[in-house]
Amino acid sequence: MSLVALVYWGFAVFAVIAAVMCITRRNPLASALWLVQTLFALAVLYTILEAPFIGVLQVLVYAGAIMVLFLFVIMLLNIGRPGAGDVRGLVGAGVAAVLGVAVLFQLRALPQSAPPGALQLPAGSLETLQQQQGVVGAVAVPLFDTYLVPFEITSLLLLAAVVGAVVLAKRKL
Repeated sequence: MSLVALVYWGFAVFAVIAAVMCITRRNPLASALWLVQTLFALAVLYTILEAPFIGVLQVLVYAGAIMVLFLFVIMLLNIGRPGAGDVRGLVGAGVAAVLGVAVLFQLRALPQSAPPGALQLPAGSLETLQQQQGVVGAVAVPLFDTYLVPFEITSLLLLAAVVGAVVLAKRKL
């Protein structure tokens, strides 16, 4: 096994362990920090897989900007203190198990073929596209051409979720 493969599998195992730690922590701040470590491990994996642009974006956008937003919302909502409405123990574990099985069932039911409207490139044309437009252009053109509407809808949903969380947390604005 080569050194690159050893580093890849080491970071892959670390990413899985950090992800498990992220979802099992009761403290939301500790959970967010484990998520940062998961995102950094994924950035290393992208870099090893010869996708340095996506690795850098992973660090800048997700581990940087999005995690700052998450930490801001956690601190704004004072989530660190357990309240009377917390669902813990066997009830919470049961609900989590049912939801986890439902998500796994849905993932298995997904079609294995490409969805309609997906970017279909003939073999060898990705390299040609990267030479003509560069790596950033090869990512940006489909994102802002073919997938512009889903991209904007996702950004509006995220904005609505953050505004809704702030409104629910702060009754008096």
